[in-house]
Amino acid sequence: MSHRSFPGRRSVLRGSLAASAALTLPAALGSAPAFALSGRPRAGWGVQTGDVTCDSGLVWVRSDRPARMVVETSATESFRNPRRWHGPLLGADTDFTGTTRLRGLPSGEQIHYRVLLADPDDPRRTGEPVTGTFRTASARRRDGVRFVWSGDLAGQGWGINPDFGGYRIYNAMAALDPDFFLCSGDNIYADGPISASVALPDGSTWRNITTEEKSKVAETLAEFRGNFRYNLLDDNLKRFNAQVPSIIQWDDHEVTNNWYPGEILADARYTEKNVDVLASRARQAFSEYFPISTLRRPDGRVYRVVNHGPLLDVFVLDMRTYRNANSPDEQPTDAQGILGAEQLRWLKRELARSRAVWKVIASDMPLGLVVPDTGDGKPNVEAVAQGDPGAPLGRELQIAELLRFIKHRGITGTVWLTADVHYTSAQHYQPSRAAFTDFEPFWEFVSGPLNAGAFPANTLDNTFGPDRVFIKAPTTANVSPAGGYQFFGEVDIDGDSGELTVRLRESDGTVLFTQVLQPGRVGQ
Repeated sequence: MSHRSFPGRRSVLRGSLAASAALTLPAALGSAPAFALSGRPRAGWGVQTGDVTCDSGLVWVRSDRPARMVVETSATESFRNPRRWHGPLLGADTDFTGTTRLRGLPSGEQIHYRVLLADPDDPRRTGEPVTGTFRTASARRRDGVRFVWSGDLAGQGWGINPDFGGYRIYNAMAALDPDFFLCSGDNIYADGPISASVALPDGSTWRNITTEEKSKVAETLAEFRGNFRYNLLDDNLKRFNAQVPSIIQWDDHEVTNNWYPGEILADARYTEKNVDVLASRARQAFSEYFPISTLRRPDGRVYRVVNHGPLLDVFVLDMRTYRNANSPDEQPTDAQGILGAEQLRWLKRELARSRAVWKVIASDMPLGLVVPDTGDGKPNVEAVAQGDPGAPLGRELQIAELLRFIKHRGITGTVWLTADVHYTSAQHYQPSRAAFTDFEPFWEFVSGPLNAGAFPANTLDNTFGPDRVFIKAPTTANVSPAGGYQFFGEVDIDGDSGELTVRLRESDGTVLFTQVLQPGRVGQ
């Protein structure tokens, strides 16, 4: 059995944004739901689940007013004998969003859930329940794992276009029935205002849904929150969220283009120039609008490992919060790098501890692709590679240290996934081609954007010996979603053989490239 199937998942989606009025309200909240009462809380932004493991998961919702969050789970769509979870009080301090952690769930099972919002002052006044479903990770290797990944949503002014079908790429991803979706960053473009219309090269017009918060760059907490709410105006995304759990990371556009700690902006569009202030507000909104297991910790960090059974661990990196300043990146020593010293220690420790067959490293930026930052007119580097094909310098030193560690500790099954550059490609890294040779071969796969401008391919840096085995990218910059070049990737791990298959797909699901990797190897 390469991947399990749950037929009930499809039918539950037909009612994913509305549920039967025959719901039994938790006894603690009253005896009968008063749906006819006016002013009851409403969950118009749908539901989400995140960081699902073999026995746990997070459920998210947003109310339109103060409300008490209650979650019920069941093994069936009938919700007979449901299990009840009493969640937080949703208020203005979190923009009326809330997350409830579910623990002690059965592994490898389809979980049906519904979220109720109750008036804190009158528990009888409740909104219509909102339903969703997700699969817990299986503790049985034979069940296999399938997930999809991409990034970059509503970028470069290309927002929700009803004439285009909205964010229709989510329908193609949902059709694969994945266990989860990994978003590799740029969930919003806080620095990218969206206008009502954009002229296309063929003379036609791209028309966007617009909101007040998306009319300018985000600076205030309310504007950052509004950026996250904007995407939830899309019905395709809301249906997807009700069906597929997420693993979310962030990159630069959740704050502003190419940001780094301590930066002072020269961009005339901003009245708040201190990036640390903007990042703090963005992080709060990010934590409110996604169910992420580590953001409620005292350190509030994004980086984490999500265990998905014996076949897979996902190592989610944060290449923003702890990086040094963007520069030509030619320094011969660099302890901070792009990860920071503490995150690098964490990553080494968790990789060495992992017993999963495959260790996916979810990187919000590519390794061997040169991503420049010329915002201040200087030839600065935004990612890892700086264009010098020789021995590691700058941020490359930290990646070299990590790759050396993986080799010498005999850590098998590492695969790098990323987005960021707005095209799709597959790179194979090989020491025999590299200036730095103390590592084992590995693959890096790039996919995206979800709904943003597409861009030409970046050049390669030979420090780690990348060979671009496949690429699809436009030859001109900022091609609209109507012009194509929107992509996502799929990873399918076979439960019998342990083989990992990567498929790079177009927005309609068409397969462009396939690579099969064998388990149990230090290098591929």
